[in-house]
Amino acid sequence: MKNVVILISGTGSNMAAIVRTAQQQNWATRLGARVAAVISNRPGAGGLRTAADAGIATAVVDHKAYPSREAFDAALMQAIDAHDPAGQPALVVLAGFMRILTPDFVAHYEGRLINIHPSLLPAFPGLHTHQRALDEGCKLAGVTVHRVTAELDHGQILAQAAVPVLPGDTADTLAARVLTQEHLIYPRAVAQLLQEPIC
Repeated sequence: MKNVVILISGTGSNMAAIVRTAQQQNWATRLGARVAAVISNRPGAGGLRTAADAGIATAVVDHKAYPSREAFDAALMQAIDAHDPAGQPALVVLAGFMRILTPDFVAHYEGRLINIHPSLLPAFPGLHTHQRALDEGCKLAGVTVHRVTAELDHGQILAQAAVPVLPGDTADTLAARVLTQEHLIYPRAVAQLLQEPIC
């Protein structure tokens, strides 16, 4: 069984979309895969309850409990790898995980670590993507699923979806429109990767 571990920091709506799709499409039978665990760096993350209600193991690795980014990442790696008997899960999926990861962490999961970013990369890496798209007068915005590398939001693009920027849009209305596409393309991208040989 290929195990997927999802990392969250908040409500975990993308995580919930992946879990829902995995159940509806019976990934266990079709792909030999399952969402094995959801881990948060914030004890109060609402997505932990969503995952637990779906029967998925949850854990918290609170970044505030560690003296350095390196120490936190080492503890996080240990928590992730505990959810796969082979030592590493097939995929580690960042779903609203609001931490910049160290190069050692990224290297540990090379080829297995993916993220979703609310812009059409390479445009607007980093934060405040929707406001920046509005400020630049963009006619299209969107979302990108990409492999994670040591350089922020610069990994191989795996999937993208675009939405129109409408007259009168605010950062919030644009974000809501983009989010509907996130919930569609992220589960599809994860399923596609699970059908390929894992590096």
